[in-house]
Amino acid sequence: MGRPHAVKWRKKQGKKRKLEETLASTSGEEEEEELEDNEQRAVEEEEKDGDKEAADDEIAGLPVVARPIHGSKKEKGVIFVLEKACLEVGKVGKDFQILNSDDHSNYLRKQNRNPADYRPDIIHQALLAIFDSPLTKAGRLQAVYVRTEKGVLFEIKPHVRMPRTFKRFCGLMSQLLQKLSITAVGKREKMLNVIKNPVSHHLPVDSRRIGLSHSSEKSVNLVDFVANASEDSTLVFVVGAMAHGMIDEENLDDFVSICKDPLSAACCLNRICSALEQKYNI
Repeated sequence: MGRPHAVKWRKKQGKKRKLEETLASTSGEEEEEELEDNEQRAVEEEEKDGDKEAADDEIAGLPVVARPIHGSKKEKGVIFVLEKACLEVGKVGKDFQILNSDDHSNYLRKQNRNPADYRPDIIHQALLAIFDSPLTKAGRLQAVYVRTEKGVLFEIKPHVRMPRTFKRFCGLMSQLLQKLSITAVGKREKMLNVIKNPVSHHLPVDSRRIGLSHSSEKSVNLVDFVANASEDSTLVFVVGAMAHGMIDEENLDDFVSICKDPLSAACCLNRICSALEQKYNI
């Protein structure tokens, strides 16, 4: 009578063992699938990081415009020096950014600084006025030098395509002030480069340095002034790119006023470019 019970018990044990083996194999497959999924995710993340780094490298390069074929090396060019540009890098959160009055007013006030003095948009508009002019497109621009309020001097090549948006411009300036140079896309040529002071060491020997300020006692008609300038000298125009103040008169050959009222840097540069375009029949 005890034998049938033993057979039933063995059958139950066998079913239980098979169920445990099935569960064990299923969990093992799930673990393997989970490991494969994790590995796949890691590969995808690495690919995304690689794409991001490649995009950053592409952004780091600066596009250039084609050099005009009608520009001659014998023709005298013009040089612009933009003084006291407000380009200061600050660490906001985890990132380094160009400080400006709109986005960082609270940050500046906490450090007892006046937000109104932080106007990088002035130098951005000034550079666009130069590089968008027919004078530059005709190949007459020789170089642009910018000196910041902190005394950092850098050179901009005449065939650079400046960023159109303010955000991208600030990103470019932040990168320049940290890495000290920006190269062209796909090339090793330095389009923007931090150089040693003073700027006079980088100017041609025959240069004539002309500073502009509405506070100057010497008022001139800019078109006539430029038209009468000697063809044998390289004209260097020194313009302030700050919100308040004036440029230094030292090391200038001329210090003139072209308007009785203060003009923005961009407006002043537009007038200079227009006068030079008339002089050179552009």
